[in-house]
Amino acid sequence: MRAPAIFLPHGGGPMPLLNDPGHKELTEFLKGKARTYFNPRPKAIVVVTAHWEETQPRVSSVTTNKLYYDYGGFPPETYNIDFPAKGDPQVAARVVEALRNAGIQAFTDGSRGWDHGVFVPLKLLLEDYETPIVAMSVCLSQDAAEHYKIGKALASLRDEGIAIVGSGMSFHNFAEFRRTWSAPADAKLPTINEPFDDALTAACAIKDADERGKSFAAWDSMPGARNAHPIRQAEHFMPLVVVAGAGGDDTGKKILEWDMRGCKQSAWVWQLREQPQSGVTLEA
Repeated sequence: MRAPAIFLPHGGGPMPLLNDPGHKELTEFLKGKARTYFNPRPKAIVVVTAHWEETQPRVSSVTTNKLYYDYGGFPPETYNIDFPAKGDPQVAARVVEALRNAGIQAFTDGSRGWDHGVFVPLKLLLEDYETPIVAMSVCLSQDAAEHYKIGKALASLRDEGIAIVGSGMSFHNFAEFRRTWSAPADAKLPTINEPFDDALTAACAIKDADERGKSFAAWDSMPGARNAHPIRQAEHFMPLVVVAGAGGDDTGKKILEWDMRGCKQSAWVWQLREQPQSGVTLEA
């Protein structure tokens, strides 16, 4: 069973953990449907997080991780979260090896802990803490072609049972967030990023990995792209690009549409499941 490549929105800070009504769809998805893509249990989970940017890819190699509460203004309990998962230095080294074999400079990091892009979605997604987690940065360049190449280098790890998870947001514009969240709670807000979301879904559905890469390399020409991710503020988009690259020649499938107060947030998965009896391959 090939492990999945999956992109997940992680929501606003710790709000998915607070039973926030605006995050209900995301919380229910992470605790429900998203879990089905991790059955059978992967050997490990590599989480590409939008909240860790480096010049070159860096991969956390620590076993016991401290949590980075990289948000502010939330209740006291959100700064003392129980998340006793473990890292795996051997898996971290394997990730770096795969990247270097593809000609990508990459390094392990023996001190980096987990930011909320890691522990918030996985606290809801994981049923236990037996699966090792390895966090990985995105690159400061915010260059889509570079991130897609990184993803392609990680694709082979899926055949080793290592899941590739991108944690970010398919729409991330704080000016729009402030505008929509300041509207009355009962206001009917139109979806402002429908064309961009549709374009992303079409790009994810391209089966040929090289052709899909061309589409993602030109993502900023998609309708509404720079409203969704302003210039130099596309770090939350880069995990999706990495996951799309790790999808190989599978077809990406949308598995979540969450209306975040007029801003559509989506999740996609690349995973083919094989039926041992017949050898027939079915899309998850």
